[in-house]
Amino acid sequence: MTDTVLIDRIRTALAGEIDIREVNMFGGLAFMVREHILACVAIAKSTLLLRVAPADHAHYLQQTGISPAEMGAGCRMGAGWINLAHSIITSDADLYRWLDIALTHNRSLPPKTPRKRGKS
Repeated sequence: MTDTVLIDRIRTALAGEIDIREVNMFGGLAFMVREHILACVAIAKSTLLLRVAPADHAHYLQQTGISPAEMGAGCRMGAGWINLAHSIITSDADLYRWLDIALTHNRSLPPKTPRKRGKS
């Protein structure tokens, strides 16, 4: 699966969401919902960065194809940030299940004030 295919699949999956935007970050394309990072397609790494409930972090890491997220070699992100290998989200059902897990956590977060965006 190419990164552009995964990006299009995520766009389709999130089409019904409100307050969503895409931002280039972490060397990939992040999907922001309610101004919180939901997911980020890590270009050229064949992984999907996903934000989940920190309390469930250890449980998810026990599953095949899931690893702790890193912000560079050896610099792990905190609990609630995981990487999914493309191999475990090849079906739409699997992708949608993981996005639903991330959306459930996203909806539990406090509202954020939108950042002011520079002139385009």
